[in-house]
Amino acid sequence: MSTNTHSYSTANGTDTCVDDSVLGLPLAIFYSIFFVFGLLGNGLALWVFIFVHGKKNSVRVFLINIAVADLLLVACLPFRVIYHSIGNRWTLGPILCKMVGNIFYMNMYISITLLGFISVDRYIKIHRGSGRRLLRSHWSTLLCGIIWTVSITAIIPMITLSEGNEEEEKCFQYKQKKNAKGKAYFNLVMVAIFWLIFLLLIISYGKIAMKLLEASKNNLPNAIKYNRTAKKSFFVLFLFTICFCPYHVFRIFYIHSQITEPSCQVKNIVDKTNEVMLLLSTFNSCLDPVMYFLLSGSVRKATMRILSNFFQVQEISGNSSSTELRRASVPQVSSTPRNSISLLITQRCKASPTSFRR
Repeated sequence: MSTNTHSYSTANGTDTCVDDSVLGLPLAIFYSIFFVFGLLGNGLALWVFIFVHGKKNSVRVFLINIAVADLLLVACLPFRVIYHSIGNRWTLGPILCKMVGNIFYMNMYISITLLGFISVDRYIKIHRGSGRRLLRSHWSTLLCGIIWTVSITAIIPMITLSEGNEEEEKCFQYKQKKNAKGKAYFNLVMVAIFWLIFLLLIISYGKIAMKLLEASKNNLPNAIKYNRTAKKSFFVLFLFTICFCPYHVFRIFYIHSQITEPSCQVKNIVDKTNEVMLLLSTFNSCLDPVMYFLLSGSVRKATMRILSNFFQVQEISGNSSSTELRRASVPQVSSTPRNSISLLITQRCKASPTSFRR
């Protein structure tokens, strides 16, 4: 092993100068929280989409596929929790490490792509009306099938082929890619795809805003309906901006550091910043159920029904407890006729004591 003030490298070329233990515990905690909320929220939404009969339209098809992608993404989080909680050690083999990593990123970009198509669908609905809904639902199903097929086909070589920079008992760590530049360039392509989709969102929602402004000026009969639809849909743009933009802004610098030779200090900063940005992107899996609630009436009704039943049970339970407490605190009076007459006479005497003197 050769050492200097900039970096350390092992015989297989894997960089070991990055200290990845600092964020281990916080990452394990946050990924655990995201797993619980992402599993519950997306699981409930998928159950509603499949088993509760709703309107068959293109948005519903996109939301079903986003829920599936989010569930697959959160299914990868327990592996990250275990890895970070035991000191960033991986004991499950290199193949499973690459499977978890690639499935995680695959589903993140599937969600990004589908969110982009939802923005286009929202624009079409406002611009042309809600006609020919069945045809658009058919094409959205075909489009989702193509996206899944291309994504799965793309990650198979990444899982089966070796990059040459794997490190024993390590996973999800910072890697130099000077000998695996093909993977680095592929990551740059994915960054470019993200920014194209983000540009598509900006254009779509910009046109939606112009359409709403035109409808409000002309007092069109559907202006209120369009306004309500657009307000809900703008949450998609909010998701993109908050969760994905910071990660993909920094991703360019991260990939550049992988194919060059920066100092150890730079690598440590890049690695830790990337982990925080990735954590923010993962938070999207918890925010997507809020989007389902806004865009799908079926999810909205099912959620409100579940919450209503829950609070009703709590209220009934609380009322029952209060009733039992009151019953225990009030002295029991015999219900025999003699005792009832005596109680009545006592009450009459207290009410008008002079009446008996007379």
